[in-house]
Amino acid sequence: MNTELIGVVVTYLATLLLAVPLGRFIASCFREKPEPNSRPAMGFMAPLERLIFRFADIDPDRQMSWKENLVALLTINALWFVYAFFMLLFQDKLPLNPDGNPAMTPDLAFNTAISFMVNCDLQHYAGETGLTYLTQLGVINFLMFVSAATGIAALLLMVRAFRPERTEISGNFYVYFTRAITRIVLPGSLILAFFLTLNGVPASLDRRGQFVSMEGDTVHVSRGPAAAVIAIKHLGTNGGGYFGANSAHPLENPTYGTNMVVLMAQVLLPIALLLAFGYLTNRRRFIWVVFGVMTTGFLLLVIPTLMTEYSGSPALANLGLAQPTGAMEGKEVRFGPLSSAYWSIATTAISTGSVNSMHDSSMPLSGAFQLLGMMTNAFYGGCGVGFLNYFYYLIIAVFIAGLMVGRTPELFGRKVEAREIKIASLVALLSTLLIKGGTALAAWLVVQHPEAVGPLVSVHDASNASHADHYHGFTQMLYEFTSANANNGSGFEGLTDNTLFWNVATGFVLLLGRFIPIIGPLTVAGLLASKKYVPATSGTLPTDTATFGLMTLAVILIITALSFFPVLVLGPLAEYFTPR
Repeated sequence: MNTELIGVVVTYLATLLLAVPLGRFIASCFREKPEPNSRPAMGFMAPLERLIFRFADIDPDRQMSWKENLVALLTINALWFVYAFFMLLFQDKLPLNPDGNPAMTPDLAFNTAISFMVNCDLQHYAGETGLTYLTQLGVINFLMFVSAATGIAALLLMVRAFRPERTEISGNFYVYFTRAITRIVLPGSLILAFFLTLNGVPASLDRRGQFVSMEGDTVHVSRGPAAAVIAIKHLGTNGGGYFGANSAHPLENPTYGTNMVVLMAQVLLPIALLLAFGYLTNRRRFIWVVFGVMTTGFLLLVIPTLMTEYSGSPALANLGLAQPTGAMEGKEVRFGPLSSAYWSIATTAISTGSVNSMHDSSMPLSGAFQLLGMMTNAFYGGCGVGFLNYFYYLIIAVFIAGLMVGRTPELFGRKVEAREIKIASLVALLSTLLIKGGTALAAWLVVQHPEAVGPLVSVHDASNASHADHYHGFTQMLYEFTSANANNGSGFEGLTDNTLFWNVATGFVLLLGRFIPIIGPLTVAGLLASKKYVPATSGTLPTDTATFGLMTLAVILIITALSFFPVLVLGPLAEYFTPR
């Protein structure tokens, strides 16, 4: 067990060590004016980028306002949704379908197209049988790249709001988006895919293979271009599993070595992008404070989860069963409970959503921390959008801190006024509405119209279910809407989610949960950038100190607790305190 704990610590520390130079590299890729005696990183990709701009009739030298950039971001995502929806709807009639997999139903295609477009990858299908090779590569893999690049571009559109000059422009979304693919996620994915292929992950277009098991049964095993999909799945914080069991599948995550590398990959870009933002805005001290807040919050989720899974199941302990390796239900022997516990928090806090163990089998407190990681959605966060989620908490913290010390709220030389506070507050409240409102609707349907929700044994079979089963069933529904709102994609897989209700309801939550937290912060950033810049004085509230960092952390924890503690009490906490 000590060796397993060392593996977790080494994985996290190695990620941090790699993130620092990668942050500098990313900043060099997007710096408008290269530093003296230096060239932009990955400059050799410029001819390819110019070819893309010429083909798409885009002027890369044009500077757009924040409104124009938002329109560009939303419009191009709408086009991708239409493309993906119809490809999934007619995939059975298209080539590269050697296994003869069927087309998706309209509601499932609607949910899947939205899910991968918004970087959530909530899957209401099994990867081996739900998609063809063409849609795995031409839809799923494609959307994983563009959704990650959209998040990176959205972050870069905020850079000018942090600089000490008044401006109406925020850069060019198309330039940031294209460079994010050509200079960051595509090269990184090629390297990771090559590593995975060398370690046994399939990378072919062959149909299902078959072999005779030791029991004498003929077993069919899916193959296909898995390595290419799995690489961007982790690096772009997407999370969609090529196989139905996701990263618990032996062909998707064969060894402890691949487990460590893909764990590092999914945490790496969110941290590196945060540091790159500090370099680009010349506010490194502030960004290190933000990093400290995010790291503290992340560890507050990781450490108790490790302890809970290491302690094992109380129900088994009451039966007198020894659990020397911790809670192993739903865990892979290759990885063990500690690595699985760390993964479960990394994947929910980062909003990747991939799994190497079954979250439905986690201890109740572990499930609560997994939910909290998605409910806060500001501790590192997804690829590019982690700081956007943190930003609206920051605006609220600036406002509250200003009131507490009797000063006008300011952020980097710009006054934070009622309009910005209203937008930030509405974004924070929307998350609460989508999660609790969706869960309330599902709970009502379970009682009044259970056929609309689909099988949920722990809730439906009241005659044989214990109170703990009912609490767990509630958690399954809560987790589904929380995962959709946080653009996470992981699930408590005791839920039968491929029904009309779950496909449509989570589809709309996916859309709102992705784009409102992008629209809100970018609007606030645009409004702040257009205001007059006032140099800091002795009366200015500093936002780059440890004290203000603690203030921001307190705001995040208090808002999350006030918003979600009641539903956590009804779900995982009630299950924890109910004896088996």
